[in-house]
Amino acid sequence: MAFLQLSASRALRPLSLALLLTLAACGNEAQQGMQGMKVPVSVVQIQPQKAVVNTELPGRVQAIEDAEIRARVTGIVQGIEFEQGGTVKAGQLLFTIDPAPYQAVRDQAAAQLKNAQAAATTAKLQAQRFGKLIQQHAVSQQDYDNAVAAARQTEAGVAAAKAALEAAAIDLGYTKVTSPIDGQIGKSLVTVGALVSASSATQLATVHRLDQVYVDITQPVAQISTLRRQIADGVVTPDAQGNTQAEVLLDDGGVYRHEGKLLFSGVAVDPGTGQVNLRALFPNPEQILLPGLYVRVRLAQGTDPKALIVPEQAIQRTADGNSTVVLVKDGKAMFTPVQIGPRTEQGYIVYEGVQAGDELVVEGFQKIRPGAPVQAMPWKKSPDAAGGAGAAAPADGQPSGQKPAADSDSQAKAG
Repeated sequence: MAFLQLSASRALRPLSLALLLTLAACGNEAQQGMQGMKVPVSVVQIQPQKAVVNTELPGRVQAIEDAEIRARVTGIVQGIEFEQGGTVKAGQLLFTIDPAPYQAVRDQAAAQLKNAQAAATTAKLQAQRFGKLIQQHAVSQQDYDNAVAAARQTEAGVAAAKAALEAAAIDLGYTKVTSPIDGQIGKSLVTVGALVSASSATQLATVHRLDQVYVDITQPVAQISTLRRQIADGVVTPDAQGNTQAEVLLDDGGVYRHEGKLLFSGVAVDPGTGQVNLRALFPNPEQILLPGLYVRVRLAQGTDPKALIVPEQAIQRTADGNSTVVLVKDGKAMFTPVQIGPRTEQGYIVYEGVQAGDELVVEGFQKIRPGAPVQAMPWKKSPDAAGGAGAAAPADGQPSGQKPAADSDSQAKAG
């Protein structure tokens, strides 16, 4: 019996070996077939086109006029005469401080002025009489000189009394606190009955003028140097009028409806940050932009007549933060590093890494590797494809707007 089992085992060995060789050959053929299959990808051909060169920078909103309402006399607040948070006009009464002590000082100064005027009248008449008597040698020269000097002293006393009366009237006027500008007033920082001080200039409220606002912007000096070099090389053409238009980008991704303009660019670099300060002016009739608000500002810096623009979803980020694109060369995928510039409505301007006429992969990245054969098909941009100026650049190495892997598998099977 053992002999029969051993004979059967020896008879099956050639058959098993042949079966293994057949399976290995099928596996090699399948692998070769997979390697030779072209992966379908969507591509666009890059062509030079005219584009506005923009840059997006951080900014902080500042009121065009910002008036701190402070006490200029010491006293008790008797009344708050405005609606907190409302709109006020220049000269409008805001606070009333107890005027009684200042009214008394003003009345006293008025009485002192009348006394000085009376003394001045007496001295003047005395000097006139002595002037007639000196001609008749009825008084001495010394008496005449003393009378003239006394008249002049009383005139000076009248001037001093007038100044004291004016100062008292000014202090009395400061008990009526008015707004120096038109604008929006905040909350009252004091209450009725509070003691305010002129020596410490107690703050009572703040008025902001908000029909127009400033946006203070910071820009790295490296960007300015690059732009100036491009203008000098003729790559970028500045505005013929020399005006730089500005737009505010809101937190919800929208663009502020009113366009502004750049007022000035700083001439000195902050040594601590390596940045230059800029300021733009924006209309603000709806008071959407409030002081202290952080925004991003898009500045139009010129026009590139021959820009090479790459759709945003075609750009991939590497682990070291650099940017790459996939080009189709001789039917194969070629991963190419690129230097990207400003973002436009169509995508990013690319300065290095691509040339006019290159075919660029926009969709179908999942199954391609460097050197893999691909089947290029024209890209049809979907309405919600990320590539506009308001979309964010991909930060995880995958292009925004890319189709899921399941869709790509379906395309590969269909191809």
